[in-house]
Amino acid sequence: MAEAKTDDTVTPDTASAGAPLGDPQQRIAFQGRPGAYSHLACRQAFPDFEPYACETFETAFAAVRDGEARYAMIPVDNSVAGRVADVHHLMPHCGLHIVGEQFLRVNHHLLVVPGSSMATVRWVHSHIHALGQCRDFIREHKLTPVVAADTAGAAADIALKGDKAHAVIASRLAAETYGLDILSSDVEDAEHNTTRFLVLAREPRYPGTKDGLVITSFLFKVRNVPAALYKAMGGFATNGVNMLKLESYIDPTFQQAQFYADILGHPEDEAVRFAMDELRFFAHHIEIFGVYPASPFRARLR
Repeated sequence: MAEAKTDDTVTPDTASAGAPLGDPQQRIAFQGRPGAYSHLACRQAFPDFEPYACETFETAFAAVRDGEARYAMIPVDNSVAGRVADVHHLMPHCGLHIVGEQFLRVNHHLLVVPGSSMATVRWVHSHIHALGQCRDFIREHKLTPVVAADTAGAAADIALKGDKAHAVIASRLAAETYGLDILSSDVEDAEHNTTRFLVLAREPRYPGTKDGLVITSFLFKVRNVPAALYKAMGGFATNGVNMLKLESYIDPTFQQAQFYADILGHPEDEAVRFAMDELRFFAHHIEIFGVYPASPFRARLR
C-alpha cells in the first residue's frame, strides 16, 4: 500500500487536543502529535473527519467514551515491530467496540530544518521503533540515534530547535506540518513495513452477513489446565474457520489464561456459530469485541 497522499498542508492547530473545531461526530481521535502516522491513517480512512490529537492512548479512548470524538484510530500491530504492547494491555478494558480496521504502509523520511544537508546532520531523533526500522540507513550515514517519545513530537522539537546537526525520522505529513525539508525519502529497511490500526467507537456496528469479508474479534478465558487452549480452538479447525490472530494475557491470579482472537467470519455464519458453540464448552467469559468489515488490503494479500 502506498503512503496516503497529503496534498494539503496541516498545521498543528488543525489537529490539536483541547482545541476541537467542529462537530464531535465528524472527529476522529488518535494518539500522538499532529503529523504522526496515526494522524496519517485517520486522513487515509476518514478524509472528511477532523483529526483530534491526544497525548496518550487512554485519552484517545476517553475522547470517544466522553463524546468528544466519534472514532479512535489505534495502532495494534506492525509487520516489523510486532504488536503495540501498550495497546495490547489497554484495549480489553477501554469500553469501546471495534468497527473497522485500516492498514498503513509506513514510509519513513529523514526530515531536517531548511538548509541542512547530510554533511551537517550528526544526530537523528525518532521513536525507538522507527529508529529500529531504519538501522541500515542510520548505520550507512554514521548517524547517532536519539530515542524520542514519538515521531511527530520529535519533528516538532527539531523544527523548534532549528539546529542543522539534528534530523528526525518521521512521516511526510510531519514534514508538511512543521515546515521541515525531506532530505531522504523511504529510509525504512523493510519494504513491507505496514501498520494495522483498529477503528473504535462507543457502540458496536455489525455489518450484514452478505457484506463481504468480515472479521470477528473476541476475548475469552480458559482454565489453567492441560490442553485447555487446544480444546477451545478445536471447533475453529473442524468448522474451517480461519483464525487471523491469537494473543494471550496474564491473569492477575495466574489461575486462568485470557486470550484475544480475530477470526475471519460473521457470528451468524453457520461455521462460526458451530465453532463458538464448541468454544463455550471449554472457555468462559466470552466477549465479542467487534464485528467489522475486513480491510480491502487483506484481499490484495490473498
